[in-house]
Amino acid sequence: MLAASAGCVGSLGGAASGGDGGSGDIGDTITIGVLAPVPSDNPIGASIATSAKLAAQQLNDDGGIAGANVEVIVKDTKEDPGVGRTKYRELTSGQNVAMTTGVFTSEVLLNIMDDIARTGTIHMGAGAATPEASRMVDENYEEYKYFFRTGPINAHYLGANLIDLGIENFERMGWDRIAILVEDYKWTAPVSEVINNQVGELPTDVVATQRYASGTSDFTTIYDQIASQNVDGVLTAMAHTGTSAVVQWAKQQRPFGFGGIHVPMQIPSYYQSVDGASRYGFTQTSATKDSEITEKTVPYANAYNEQFDSFPVYTGYHTFDAVKQFASVVGEAGSLATDQVIGNLESSTFTGTIGDVEYYSKDQEYTHDLVYQQEDQTPVYFQWSEEDNGGVQQVFSPRSLQSGEYERPAWLR
Repeated sequence: MLAASAGCVGSLGGAASGGDGGSGDIGDTITIGVLAPVPSDNPIGASIATSAKLAAQQLNDDGGIAGANVEVIVKDTKEDPGVGRTKYRELTSGQNVAMTTGVFTSEVLLNIMDDIARTGTIHMGAGAATPEASRMVDENYEEYKYFFRTGPINAHYLGANLIDLGIENFERMGWDRIAILVEDYKWTAPVSEVINNQVGELPTDVVATQRYASGTSDFTTIYDQIASQNVDGVLTAMAHTGTSAVVQWAKQQRPFGFGGIHVPMQIPSYYQSVDGASRYGFTQTSATKDSEITEKTVPYANAYNEQFDSFPVYTGYHTFDAVKQFASVVGEAGSLATDQVIGNLESSTFTGTIGDVEYYSKDQEYTHDLVYQQEDQTPVYFQWSEEDNGGVQQVFSPRSLQSGEYERPAWLR
């Protein structure tokens, strides 16, 4: 993957930002700061960095934002909260960015929230899912109003979406008895809370629910216990431990299906990287390269691939939407005045690559989070299938975007 490296793309000019909104003058250049984890090597970070660059390039090809050239500066957070804060301060203090976007891990996001408030610089998140950030906006709007989560839906709604998946699909998938496995990290705590509260809504018997230790690499004992309970499927919420889990499930040909939220499986090149072990596994994601959620989804994915010789992960879709939505509201207003931009974002309904991008208002829970539109097309669920000796992401839910039916693993037929 050709990834954006840390550092400057173009000159360092930018528009001033701050809590008082400043003069709002746009000037000749608008600089956007991007925070991404190891964008030179990590597909998640590369998708953030390169999608911001692609959005800026398209904007510039179309005349920029209100005539101003758009430039991007990328900083590597290294998925470390301390490094993330340092890089955020470099962007907002030394390089005078008009807005920031990106941030993958919740720990990094929470560590820069006070800096976002202090600098008064709009941050449009495109990766971290913790609802703690939006609760800070709920509890102290004037201090933290600069934070918006363009995507994904927060971890509370990620959990709710897993329940919605089960209600709509488990019967036709043949998942009559299930176990639930959730890795024990900060981001999954709200997921577990929702599942525990709503599990009774599922049309299936839940025979086990387990938060397993962070850093788990051997799933043999866990899978033995689950297999002894004759389950049809394991519903997951995994990121850091996901590869060990899916590879061992496949190699050991465990007697149950596997899927849910599985962040590594979302990577378009993942099938090849695990030698096909993800076949029959499924995951939630914001979009796939072939899912026509809006008229913008497939063209964005294709443009990304044409320029960078790979397809984006979910963080890329949200970063692209963040830059384009910011450009839209600034262009319409003809101003970078912070309070005006915030007001315009709050009232905006923007058609992005993942659907309509709109935010909860300050009189709703999770202020400035992406609205979870239960009847809308996103998130999607796809299952890894094989065609022509390669992996294919087949969307099976929602049915409006379906490209294939859910398949039971071959060893269970």
